[in-house]
Amino acid sequence: MKMLIKGIPSGYVDAIRSGDPDANGQAAVVRAAEGAANPCRHCLGLIAPGEEKLVLAYRPFDDPQPYAEVGPIFLHKRACKRYVADALPTWFNHLQPAIVRGYGHDNWIRYETGQVVKGEELTSKCREILTDPEVAYVHIRSKFNCFQCRVDRG
Repeated sequence: MKMLIKGIPSGYVDAIRSGDPDANGQAAVVRAAEGAANPCRHCLGLIAPGEEKLVLAYRPFDDPQPYAEVGPIFLHKRACKRYVADALPTWFNHLQPAIVRGYGHDNWIRYETGQVVKGEELTSKCREILTDPEVAYVHIRSKFNCFQCRVDRG
């Protein structure tokens, strides 16, 4: 099964970079990236240590509802290109562990799909979850439950 991996939408990122409020109604905070674990959720690349990043609250759902979780994410402060591809970036192999879970067509969590896996298992687990016709898409999250990206059928 082919997959389609997407960073968060460019229109949303452009609005945040222009000062629009995040999911909590606040402006993004500008910080210098520290260490090696600063993934931009738009280009799905790592933000280099010392480079400016935006820190904000993000809700990866169009509308508020009981399962529409809000959590912190990072974005490059500078412009970057949205990631859209049929494979995960290689650095995802270093998510130790990662959380994957499917969501139904109503955007509610499909509890039976939730798993904690090693980063190198993400591709196979996402494909496995997407074989269920009741699953519309999958979210990959860090061990801290921070949203990383959305995975759809290709």
